Amino acid sequence: MINSIKDIKPSFYIGEKPIYGNTLHAPMDGYTDSPFRVIAREYGSALTYTEFMNANDILTKPEIIQHKIIFSENERPIAFQVYDEEPSRIISACLFLAQYQPDFLDINMGCSTPTVSGRGAGAGLLKEPKKIALIFSQLSRECPLPITAKIRLGWDSSFKNYLEVTKAIEENGGKLIAIHARTRQQGMRGKVDLDAIAEIKQHSRIPIIGNGDIFSVQGIDQMKSTTGCDAVMIGRGTI
Repeated sequence: MINSIKDIKPSFYIGEKPIYGNTLHAPMDGYTDSPFRVIAREYGSALTYTEFMNANDILTKPEIIQHKIIFSENERPIAFQVYDEEPSRIISACLFLAQYQPDFLDINMGCSTPTVSGRGAGAGLLKEPKKIALIFSQLSRECPLPITAKIRLGWDSSFKNYLEVTKAIEENGGKLIAIHARTRQQGMRGKVDLDAIAEIKQHSRIPIIGNGDIFSVQGIDQMKSTTGCDAVMIGRGTI
């Protein structure tokens, strides 16, 4: 009989933080507020993510993001997710958010919306691995919390640099990578590339989370068995 969570083997770790379970909800703007996250945890999400927050808003208009950083203890482990195109703003925003004591901080490099990726934020950052390396290197030194990332496979079919990006994250202190296995150009169209997730997993020592087109238990099982990923992230399927 299992008497406590200490008797259960963690599925993976984010830094030194043990994570119990291998399915979780994705961060989704307009959806993953506190009530959503509470329900997700009650129904088995291994951890929770806030909606993404603009680093510029965090630094200049923090009142705008106050409702996004409110959370209860039963939402833990919880990540605050940040996006921007400017490394200095991302770093400053993350250091500011650390005072609210989430369990980790996540850098959004997956949003394909033109208003975000078109300015070089979200998936737009994938075109600049040196920027990514700088962000993770500095945050890993200065921030007391683990830093993670959510990415895509690249900008478009001619520019899939996911191995370069994941290497930049891992070698500069990133503790987990979630991969939406499409390019920015694809948005939500086309099939996800499970082989790419498997390739990333083979080259990585940190936890790798698979994401994209999960709408059933069978889809979860297929992603796990095909890619060997440490957990499966579910986005639209949770809605």
